[in-house]
Amino acid sequence: MATPSSYKHQEVEQKWYTYWMENNFFHSEINDKPSYTIVIPPPNVTGVLHMGHMLNNTIQDVLIRRARLKGYNACWVPGTDHASIATEAKVVAKLKAEGIKKTDLSRDEFLKHAWDWTHDYGGQILSQLKRLGASCDWDRLKFTMDDDMYDSVIQVFIDLYNKGLIYKGYRMVNWDPEAKTTLSDEEVIYEEQQGQLYYVKYPIVDSDEVLTIATTRPETIFGDTAICINHHDERFKHLKGKKAVVPIVNREIPIIFDDYVDMEFGTGCLKITPAHDENDKLIGENHNLEIIDIFNDDATLNAYGLEYEGQDRFEARKAFAQALSKNKYLIKTEDYTNKIGLSERTKAVIEPKLSEQWFLKMKDLAQPALEAVMKDESVKLFPSKFKNTYKHWLENVRDWNISRQLWWGHQIPAYYLKTKDGVDRTKFVVAKSHDEALKLAQDKFEKPDLTVKDLIQDEDSLDTWFSSWLWPMSVFDGIRHPDNEEFKYYYPTKDLVTGPDILFFWVARMIMAGYEFADQKPFDNVYLTGLVRDKQRRKMSKSLGNSPDAIGLIDEFGADGVRVGLLLSSAAGNDLLFDEALCQQGKSFANKIWNAHRLIESWKVNPDLPQSNYAKIGLEWYKYRLQQALEEIEDHYSKYRISDVLMTSYKLVWNDFCSWLLEILKPAYQQPIDAKTKSACIQLFEDNLKLLHPFMPFITEELWQNIKKRKSDEALIISQWPKQEDFDKDIIENFEITKEIITQIRSVRKSKNIPFKTAIDLKVENKENFTKDFDTIIKKLGQVSDLSYVKEQQEGTLSFSVKSNVYYIPVEGAIDVEEEKEKLQKDLEYYQGFLNSVEKKLSNKRFVDNAPKQVVDKEKQKQADALAKIETLKESLHALEK
Repeated sequence: MATPSSYKHQEVEQKWYTYWMENNFFHSEINDKPSYTIVIPPPNVTGVLHMGHMLNNTIQDVLIRRARLKGYNACWVPGTDHASIATEAKVVAKLKAEGIKKTDLSRDEFLKHAWDWTHDYGGQILSQLKRLGASCDWDRLKFTMDDDMYDSVIQVFIDLYNKGLIYKGYRMVNWDPEAKTTLSDEEVIYEEQQGQLYYVKYPIVDSDEVLTIATTRPETIFGDTAICINHHDERFKHLKGKKAVVPIVNREIPIIFDDYVDMEFGTGCLKITPAHDENDKLIGENHNLEIIDIFNDDATLNAYGLEYEGQDRFEARKAFAQALSKNKYLIKTEDYTNKIGLSERTKAVIEPKLSEQWFLKMKDLAQPALEAVMKDESVKLFPSKFKNTYKHWLENVRDWNISRQLWWGHQIPAYYLKTKDGVDRTKFVVAKSHDEALKLAQDKFEKPDLTVKDLIQDEDSLDTWFSSWLWPMSVFDGIRHPDNEEFKYYYPTKDLVTGPDILFFWVARMIMAGYEFADQKPFDNVYLTGLVRDKQRRKMSKSLGNSPDAIGLIDEFGADGVRVGLLLSSAAGNDLLFDEALCQQGKSFANKIWNAHRLIESWKVNPDLPQSNYAKIGLEWYKYRLQQALEEIEDHYSKYRISDVLMTSYKLVWNDFCSWLLEILKPAYQQPIDAKTKSACIQLFEDNLKLLHPFMPFITEELWQNIKKRKSDEALIISQWPKQEDFDKDIIENFEITKEIITQIRSVRKSKNIPFKTAIDLKVENKENFTKDFDTIIKKLGQVSDLSYVKEQQEGTLSFSVKSNVYYIPVEGAIDVEEEKEKLQKDLEYYQGFLNSVEKKLSNKRFVDNAPKQVVDKEKQKQADALAKIETLKESLHALEK
């Protein structure tokens, strides 16, 4: 059946994805082949496909499809993340719209709503990944809240607790007042914001003297418990032992002295609010200061805020500043720029908060993970520039706050002892279940009569990343059953593709977990993609409205076109400046390949026709050129230069195959081609399809199947990658010269209006002793009827040079000599007139002496160019006159 005249991606994509799925080509089982495993960075279960996902998953699919073609047992494990904060926030918002408060529900009731939400909205992103062509092993689909995954997380918590690495601590944490949960340091992003610096007077008790304090947060004055001054500050030594009065609050607080205070910064006096600043807390501990927490969980002021109780912190700031001013405590305000911590998930301004939380000690876990990357022996980062940031983070790693005040997630397996007065949170056991906890509690507290009703489980859940850091192991059940055959076969995985923004959240922690629980790395290589930005270099986001609809792009340009468009300018670690024009370029490339196939398909074969010399030479050249490109491609793949792989393949197919080889082989209009040439051309075209398949899976499979009828076990997706062979560099280099010769002939034809159907003669002064092997190709593509070699300059010709060789095209019969002479004469007269005007300007002494040097130099360059052009025109006229 003939190939349709145009490529319709809408008809092709669903057909072949269904075919691949029905034939189980994505599925992997243990066999004799070496494994090649990728685990997907699990997207949020309720997420939708955005440009970052498109880039990341396209790269993963490129790697996994190539691995199949290279003969590996390729396994790409898909899955989704339960995304505690994001999902719980959506469920709470949905309930609120229905008039239901989370606080009105039991945990089990809320979780039922959360599961309903997940079932209703989850999985959309996975179906969208299928539209992109992602060849994941969908039979292995995992979710971080699956029963086996849940059990793995709980087992790891218990193991780390029993090793003494997990502990409860009363610490200053990052509090997200919108999600009403604590966050780890890595989940806080810092942005510069314009604010105000408020200069406030604090009266000294039993004195007319005042101290001036500068603060960006006057609302925290309600929590002040001291004023701190440097020991060595002579200005304030007389205040030792004195007290100050908190303005408006009228509470007396001590004046303390500590070297922490910078005498040169601000007024030299620092207000201390231990409940709301980490450094203040340390000073407070050293000086036994009172701790006053002034905020509710939603960052409204509590009873300590006096008449501002219930007001949002920012509203209270404005109102209290006005009160300070009205009561003559506010001296002045200044514009002030400082960095504000924002929640990575909700974008709410983070509030430092003292809270009892669960923490994981990181220092010992970090050491093997640091060595694995820095020695480059175990885990390699691409690009390697990220090693320094990785090193800095791990060398300065802090204990990980792993508890979250959320219900959607893995509930912390700690069980507290109930008392007559409530719950004793100092008495607890850590266990997998209530029943196991009961046995432990009976022994630990020496109370054999305890019952399950005497224990209550911790309400908090674990940080989402606490499940994600186990991902490469838990998807193969390597935590619960480390000796199972699948885990031993597929782990460690091969490549991880992710963004540098989660290098610490996820990548470093997975490496830590790998060495802690499996005593080996989780993957060999980490490919860090850049961020997708718009043409103005802005990060794509919904709020800016600069992020295109991912599925809309696939509908318009086809999945192959979008994949090519994304990767054409996406070097590892560098941000991608996305432009829809790149997708159009990808779509155009798909059409180019489609039309190349249609051209080859249209050639009628004459079985009795011998192979021409030009076809033989052309096929030999392209075979070597493909091998040269394959060598470059393999090198690029080894260095994870995926965009360079695509560009090398793109140029090979568009330029060398379509623009040159097909033109060499193409028979004359309505003439047949020999069988040997067409067969060889198809074989090379199939090799092209193999190279392009990882990037353009749909059109390549369509064309592969159109070339001839194939069985299912002959599908392109499971075919064999082109074999690397030796190639002749001289033939490739000589063909580059041949290309230049043909290009020059075509240029002469165009400039002299010599129709291509008009055959010309070509005489060659072969000073370079260039091979004559390509003469038949020069004759065919240059429409040269006779090519001969001469030893001297030829008169009455048009000439050009390639290297030191000179090529002559006799004008007789090729062009109208008189018409050409007339044209050249007009051009000569124009340039002579132009030269006269330039030289007249240069002969003007006043101009030469007074004009800027660059202006004079420009005129001199015009003079030189005109002289050279005149000389060329005279030579051309002279040649024609002979």
